[in-house]
Amino acid sequence: MRLSRKRRIVRSVRKARQLRCKQDNTGRIQNDDVLLVSTIRNEAIRMPYFLQYYRDMGVNHFLFVDNDSTDGLMDLVGDMPDVSVWFTKSSYKSANYGVDWMNWIKRKYAHGHWTLVVDPDEFFVYPFCDSRPIRALTDWLDNSSLRSFSAMLLDMYPKGRLDEFPYAPGQNPMEIAAWFDAGNYTISKNPQYGNLWIQGGPRARAFFADAPKKAPALNKIPLVKWDRDYTYVSSTHNLLPRGLNLTYEKWGGEKASGILLHAKFLDTFAAKAAEELSRKQHYANSVEYTTYAAQLKDNPDLWCKWSEKYINWRQLEILGLMSKGNWA
Repeated sequence: MRLSRKRRIVRSVRKARQLRCKQDNTGRIQNDDVLLVSTIRNEAIRMPYFLQYYRDMGVNHFLFVDNDSTDGLMDLVGDMPDVSVWFTKSSYKSANYGVDWMNWIKRKYAHGHWTLVVDPDEFFVYPFCDSRPIRALTDWLDNSSLRSFSAMLLDMYPKGRLDEFPYAPGQNPMEIAAWFDAGNYTISKNPQYGNLWIQGGPRARAFFADAPKKAPALNKIPLVKWDRDYTYVSSTHNLLPRGLNLTYEKWGGEKASGILLHAKFLDTFAAKAAEELSRKQHYANSVEYTTYAAQLKDNPDLWCKWSEKYINWRQLEILGLMSKGNWA
């Protein structure tokens, strides 16, 4: 359903009634803080590393929507002054897969802030991230009059069966899921919103080989200088106004871009997939998780002879998966 920007904003305000604040530290947010917004469900095992990763990057405040977690999330983050949490038992699907909730939070708290919107299994990588904090990137974007920054989702996986390497709380998931597909990606342009549409990688190769056009989208725009009149449309794949989606050069050359290391495929994935299959709260009645479950039951191994082992962002730029553009 195609909705105007105004109607999407109104819908997000209406869906905000489903949220109950459990921890409000938003009064600590400073004018120039970099924020991170995420919807979470039963991801406490990932949180210690996730929080440390983004704190080390320079994120100042985390705004979480807890969608009925039962794994003790609040016990973990309850005394953290840089974390605010809203709780809801309401349908993730009916809130446009969490987008409505997060659009409201950003409208209320993120106006004028550079804001990352990522899932708890996504780890943002940008040019020079090994030596420069995220504020260096946002300062450069400000000086370049850019309001948004794109990052391709790069599916990471282990060498061997997914259930062979137990994941421990606080562990860097890339110590296990250290491999990725360097090629087999396709790019097209979304005529409706103007964003790029990227598919491929191990999920297309292993799960959607017979129907590659049904493979998950890998294009994302996770970092935006937020304005209360902006709105995400579908996950972080595209936004309104449409100009925020033009994160690529139309007339040749390269714009700076990043990567989201996607650490979905750990030994925890089988249980997560089974839960999401029963809840049916994901896109197209969770058909993606149905495909995962069927394939991984017989062969829980995504590694192949063309897999590359992750080293750093420079490797990803050499492979053409991200770019520093003209940021020097």
